Amino acid sequence: MFDRLRTKCGFKVNTDYVKDKAVNIEGEDYAVSLDDETKTVTCEGSLRLSGMTEYAPIVALLNELADTVPPTVTLDVRKLKFLNSSGINALSKFVIKVRKNEKTAMFVKGSKSIAWQKKSLKNLQRLMPNLELQWE
Repeated sequence: MFDRLRTKCGFKVNTDYVKDKAVNIEGEDYAVSLDDETKTVTCEGSLRLSGMTEYAPIVALLNELADTVPPTVTLDVRKLKFLNSSGINALSKFVIKVRKNEKTAMFVKGSKSIAWQKKSLKNLQRLMPNLELQWE
């Protein structure tokens, strides 16, 4: 999976994470990681990227995961303090893609203490009614 992601987007993969079967995309204020073994995407920090072009590496990671049609996918945003509209759009498209798989169960872990998550994560559940929200 990691070689295809490098080819598609040209972003650098931290090789320490590859050894642990994970990939990590980092910016100045954020980190997005995929644990390939558990099929868990973890987002931390503040995602304030400018438009879908800057979200391309993250979108490619999400699409690559969805394309593998795993039995379960977990999106953990408990430590994601801010997500702009382009980021919400990227996550929404990911949820729709997972929903189309029909064979994949999706779990989203959120934090009730982060204001944007209450409304936005509930909207993800509207896109995929069987998506399970898990609050901390």
